[in-house]
Amino acid sequence: MKRNTRSLLEELNSVIIERDLRHVVERRGENIIEGAIKLIEDIHSHYDAETAGDLERRLVNSIRGRDGKKFKRGLKKADNNG
Repeated sequence: MKRNTRSLLEELNSVIIERDLRHVVERRGENIIEGAIKLIEDIHSHYDAETAGDLERRLVNSIRGRDGKKFKRGLKKADNNG
């Protein structure tokens, strides 16, 4: 019976790739979250409370729905009204 074995190098490569991917995802996530928090703070300092709340909701919904146009339309609407 022939055993399927992996070489030590193959094993190490798979561990490194998984670890690097996890690190990349972790860092990108942290950067995006920090950027979103800063953006929300900027929105609240630039717009009135009602408009800022609407833009914050649009931002979250744009991310959730994977559609950046929703947020962009909200900005255009806010800028045209203000």
